[in-house]
Amino acid sequence: MQNRLVAVFRRKSTTALERLKDDVRKVDQLIKFGRATILVVPLLMGCHFTQRGGAMLDQQQVEKAVGELRAAYAAFNRGDIDAAVQLLDRQVVWTEPVEFPGGGTYHGIEGAKRYLSQSRSSADQVVSQPEQFIPSGNRIVVFVHARVLPKGSDIWQDVKLADVYTFQGGKVTEMRAFADRQKALRWAGIEQPQN
Repeated sequence: MQNRLVAVFRRKSTTALERLKDDVRKVDQLIKFGRATILVVPLLMGCHFTQRGGAMLDQQQVEKAVGELRAAYAAFNRGDIDAAVQLLDRQVVWTEPVEFPGGGTYHGIEGAKRYLSQSRSSADQVVSQPEQFIPSGNRIVVFVHARVLPKGSDIWQDVKLADVYTFQGGKVTEMRAFADRQKALRWAGIEQPQN
């Protein structure tokens, strides 16, 4: 049982793992004395939640979310903003780095649509190609290669960035973009560097 519980938290920090191991040891001791019935259920239920309170995505949910995110990027690339925001919760919080044009925090689907529309309006062409999807708890980090051809220019701008999507109930409740991919990984609770 202890190995299965620890495996659920393999991406969490050493401190979280140590706390989990301590909790499992305490439950094991209580089981020996017949007092663990009430304590085991909350501990096992707690294993399905991230440190920030959202339900962890299982493999099937991750696969579904990745497919929906791919579709959202494809919709954005063809200029279909309504289709690009279908995965968003009505009260989504959408945050872009301040160094990005129009950067800041937008609230709700209409706010996200406003940002996405204005980000396309200053360019002749925009292509946001997801390169890698990295699940972490109730979040998915997406490494994105964005190519932008500004209006009146013939020089493409290449940007490598990361978008972090937080899921709750099958919908994105928060999207936070990062100019620095390593900062995105740290923010999502992933310690190891990714390519």
